[in-house]
Amino acid sequence: MTNNLEERIKRHNSGREKTTKPYLPYKLIFSEICIDRKEARTREKYWKSGIGKEKLRVIRDSMT
Repeated sequence: MTNNLEERIKRHNSGREKTTKPYLPYKLIFSEICIDRKEARTREKYWKSGIGKEKLRVIRDSMT
C-alpha cells in the first residue's frame, strides 16, 4: 500500500524492507488504484490471502 509505487518498488529491491529482503529482486506484475486507504487495506489483505496469492501466481506464470 503506497502513494508512490515506483519508490515502493525501489525500497523493496534495495533491501530496505526487512520482511521482503530475503526474496530479492522484485518485478511488479500487478497494481490497483483504490479510492481510499480503507479500500486499499481491504484489497491488500485479499492479495495476501491464499486465493489472492494463487491468482497472482497465475498472472506471474502467464507472463513467462
